[in-house]
Amino acid sequence: MLLYLLGMFGIAAFAITGVISSGKKDMDLFSVVFLGMVTSLGGGTIRDTVLSVETVYWVKDTSYLWVAFLSSALAFFTVRFIEDRQTVFHYADSFGLALFTVVATEKVLLLGFPPTIAITMGIITGVAGGIIRDVLSHRPPLVLGREFYATPAFLGALLLVLLEKNVPTHEFNSIYAVSLVFILRVFAIHKGLYYPSWLLYKKK
Repeated sequence: MLLYLLGMFGIAAFAITGVISSGKKDMDLFSVVFLGMVTSLGGGTIRDTVLSVETVYWVKDTSYLWVAFLSSALAFFTVRFIEDRQTVFHYADSFGLALFTVVATEKVLLLGFPPTIAITMGIITGVAGGIIRDVLSHRPPLVLGREFYATPAFLGALLLVLLEKNVPTHEFNSIYAVSLVFILRVFAIHKGLYYPSWLLYKKK
């Protein structure tokens, strides 16, 4: 049940970021809701497709589809009253990244795949929705920026795998992993957390 709820919260969070990212594009209601839904459902869809899951998760359980739709529609009518949308965007994106990464990692482990595949699919699921959102709304993809983005996802997925291997009966393993990803992203946003220059690729 905890995994299910985390997935729902992740969908709502990413749907909000999709709506906010379209705010300056003068899109209509349908377009904005579509962008929110694609953002929130895209990562998990890629995961299930790559792993050849029999039925994509939101097709199997349409509750995910409805949460994506309702979150996007509600955000469309409410974000216009928020002055600092950029802050809301960053926090919702960080929350969505953390939730999707951890939920996907745990789901892949439950499907019987090895930890390396679980971590890889966790990262892909976490960042894919944001990439789709940024490309469709003509924003520079956050994952390609200098700040930590994929790195927190990797560390969160790794922590979950280690916790599930060593203390599999602990009910809050996923919460710890989500917290790690979220905290690292918040530090990256507010404290400029990034790799040293010698680990960055620069043009001459």
